[in-house]
Amino acid sequence: MLLLTGAAGFIGSNLLMRLNEAGRADVVISDRLGSGAKWRNLQKHEFHDFVPVPRMAEFLARGPRLEAVIHMGANSSTTATDGDAVMDTNFAATRMLWEYCARAGIPFLYASSAATYGDGGQGFVDDDTPEALAQLRPLNLYGWSKHVFDRSAVRDALEGRPTPPHWYGLKFFNVYGPNEYHKTGMHSAVLTVTDQVLAGGPARLFASDRADIPDGGQSRDFVFVDDLCDVMLWLLRTRPANGLYNVGTGQARSFADLARAVFAALGRPERIEYFPMPEKLRGKYQYWTEASLAKLRAAGYNAPMTSLEEGVARYVQGFLAQEDRWR
Repeated sequence: MLLLTGAAGFIGSNLLMRLNEAGRADVVISDRLGSGAKWRNLQKHEFHDFVPVPRMAEFLARGPRLEAVIHMGANSSTTATDGDAVMDTNFAATRMLWEYCARAGIPFLYASSAATYGDGGQGFVDDDTPEALAQLRPLNLYGWSKHVFDRSAVRDALEGRPTPPHWYGLKFFNVYGPNEYHKTGMHSAVLTVTDQVLAGGPARLFASDRADIPDGGQSRDFVFVDDLCDVMLWLLRTRPANGLYNVGTGQARSFADLARAVFAALGRPERIEYFPMPEKLRGKYQYWTEASLAKLRAAGYNAPMTSLEEGVARYVQGFLAQEDRWR
């Protein structure tokens, strides 16, 4: 039996689908469903039991027979300002699960983030030595909360404290794909642009406030959610060396490229307009991200990553342009 947290979320629900496809319904899931439509991310999938987030400690205290814990639950808002709430969700809850897996002797896989790299001044190499991690300066509370747990995990491993026998912190880059619809204000640019174009308008992108980067030239490593699921299932199956791993495509692409891919997927002429970047994002905005995949490849993962054009076409045509968008 597996425990999957954040199972009703974007990445978690896609991973649950893949586990079901592999013949596994023996999955205990946990999440906060709230009063919106987040539950719809679960409507097509099977699971064994549902544990409300406040009852997780009680569930673990009963000594469930788990093979592994996959922790996708988090407060992923890059504009969050309540430090206590973010640390409770992103650090303390992760720490509880980490310590449980260490005691139980089972693998632990958790979502870190490319936001831990900050402005990229130190590069995007998943070096998990204490010296390299100490140089990173995340730009927001979310990125910092992920970073401090990464450092905590590494310290435990180096200083001989109990750790899960196999553990992986995954630094996800800019993920897009089906079942992200509940992430109001935090969903991918692919969804935003597609909805703008389907409504008959232009694609509206942030103008650049840097002289060295043109409007629409801001670039990210956009990664299709299916690639994340492939990597996580591979890690659970093969169990390479413990540590932090980047998960992206290894190629930065511009937001203008993304918008063009949406227009191509919809078969519509390109119309792009730019508007000033909101004040609250200035100084906290990553202008360029690109995952180094050398460590993942050296560990033995050799599957190709989905190109931006292919991933956008699959997402837009298979889901966003359909009446039923849920996977």
